[in-house]
Amino acid sequence: QVQLVESGGGLVQAGGSLRLSCAASGRTFSSNAMGWFRQAPGKEREFVATINRSGANTYYADSVKGRFTFSRDNAKNTVYLQMNSLKPEDTAVYYCAAGIYSISWYEYDYWGQGTQVTVSS
Repeated sequence: QVQLVESGGGLVQAGGSLRLSCAASGRTFSSNAMGWFRQAPGKEREFVATINRSGANTYYADSVKGRFTFSRDNAKNTVYLQMNSLKPEDTAVYYCAAGIYSISWYEYDYWGQGTQVTVSS
């Protein structure tokens, strides 16, 4: 079992930055790939980024590539999503998830409760 708790969301102006954190409980954190997904009102859940178990490999959605950086600290059981050059279209609830290194939400078994990110224009 893995329990995930996101933090770091908030309101920021376009062009600004936020860093999301996701703290995991359980001894199996380092055996899971991690992912970030987001969901805006009225839209489907959308893949943002994924990182493999060691942190050596990452993959990003085209919409965030070059602006977001996904990292993990296995010693702290925490992953981070550094979001720079934020745009209003990045506004959504952001969820972290633990599972398989994949862009598909159904490959992830454990989910956090989500944290709201709002980018004003």
